[in-house]
Amino acid sequence: MSKISSNLDTVRAELNQAALAANRPPEAITLLAVSKTRPAEDLRQAHQQGQIDFGENYLQESLDKIKALADLPLCWHFIGPIQSNKTRPIAEHFHWVHTVEREKIGRRLSEQRPADMPPLQICLQVNISGEQSKSGCLPDDVEALADSLVTLPGLTLRGLMAIPQASSDETEQRAVFARMRTLLTQLQQKYPQMDTLSMGMTGDMKAAITEGSTMVRIGTAIFGARDYNARDYHKTP
Repeated sequence: MSKISSNLDTVRAELNQAALAANRPPEAITLLAVSKTRPAEDLRQAHQQGQIDFGENYLQESLDKIKALADLPLCWHFIGPIQSNKTRPIAEHFHWVHTVEREKIGRRLSEQRPADMPPLQICLQVNISGEQSKSGCLPDDVEALADSLVTLPGLTLRGLMAIPQASSDETEQRAVFARMRTLLTQLQQKYPQMDTLSMGMTGDMKAAITEGSTMVRIGTAIFGARDYNARDYHKTP
């Protein structure tokens, strides 16, 4: 068994354990393998162990991998920051986008989504910790952003995404994730189709699942430490 296969088994076991401890069905939580900077061969290995959903941050790198792995039935999620001049290839090649934080970006994605493809599934990125270094709209602005995008024909508004301020304290982790859960619950009264909370990474997956995450984004625990010197892709978001 490869290291990636072994790691996937471990992560899935931890996900299942966290879900059951929170009285939630494990199948209600999608494991999104964050594969930025990893070669296509690593993703192919993960798929051999049943992994379908992959998250990519860097556009050119992801397009190369999407082409290289076109023979596999993978679901591609864009989880990096989005520049206006990069919306077309994202709209043309991805199934999900987790990082919509501005109306302009959402409208461009909708307009550029090919007519023969189903609507792009999107999450609104929330800067839940209010960090100046983080992308995302502020919690008070989320409803207005949802209002501006929910009727666009090329999009389906699915939920919210956040990358909270890093903390090793599970109580602090849970408090932030609970705010995200409350925010989604409030929006669901207006938009019941919103069913996704994309939150939780390698260091805080358990807390996120406890507080209602439906999609955890795990990279290091699956693929190991990233080698940012291996490629220059990360220089182009």
